[in-house]
Amino acid sequence: MSAYTTNEMMTVAAARRLKNGAVCFVGIGLPSKAANLARLTSSPDVVLIYESGPIGAKPSVLPLSIGDGELAETADTVVPTGEIFRYWLQGGRIDVGFLGAAQVDKYGNINTTVIGDYNKPKVRLPGAGGAPEIAGSAKQVLIILKQSHRTFVDKLAFITSVGFGEGGDHRQQLGLPGAGPVGIITDLCIMEPEAGTHEFIVTALHPGVTREQVIENTGWAIRFAEQVAVTEAPNETELTALRALEARTAAAHGQQGGEE
Repeated sequence: MSAYTTNEMMTVAAARRLKNGAVCFVGIGLPSKAANLARLTSSPDVVLIYESGPIGAKPSVLPLSIGDGELAETADTVVPTGEIFRYWLQGGRIDVGFLGAAQVDKYGNINTTVIGDYNKPKVRLPGAGGAPEIAGSAKQVLIILKQSHRTFVDKLAFITSVGFGEGGDHRQQLGLPGAGPVGIITDLCIMEPEAGTHEFIVTALHPGVTREQVIENTGWAIRFAEQVAVTEAPNETELTALRALEARTAAAHGQQGGEE
């Protein structure tokens, strides 16, 4: 087995979570990389939908934004953005929403708005886009981001997109139709919501990663499942497809697309 990076492990682990034939609403960045890797490997019949209107997009390179022409040119069809949200998402036709985040908390709530005080933020982030609707209405949500004290925080500065709110049955109380986030995939591990509390706990460690590393890189007292699995390392097929995708992207966009 050839060597692989922690970022490659994260992308591969996330791609494996996308079932073949699923209808997936894709965020730009890491979610798009993972979703397209799934399409190129384990899930050739996955239907990728982007906020700008492409349905069944099959980009050969990763899009720089939802307005990237590659998405429309390779899609089965393109519909108005309003139809994507009203008919597809709010109509209950999206199996998986695939989202990135700047910050996440123990209940899978996402911040992509500001770091610090809202009126005088230390960092102003890209904002919500369609993520709050995706988080609310997709049948399931997957979240992918790198793990650190800055990204896995005890209290979000701003809740952009709701996961399980304050935990327990809070999501149901809010009346959100989707089941909420079912997995957070990082460069260290995989977390899933605990039954009942809906607090995210570690269910799998990536090869070579210790519990101590996960604890050190989490801003709350992270807990572990009774049985913690070890993620299967990326195989040659997965690594070859991912590296080829990144190489095509880098060549098409300059170096912007090669890394996240």
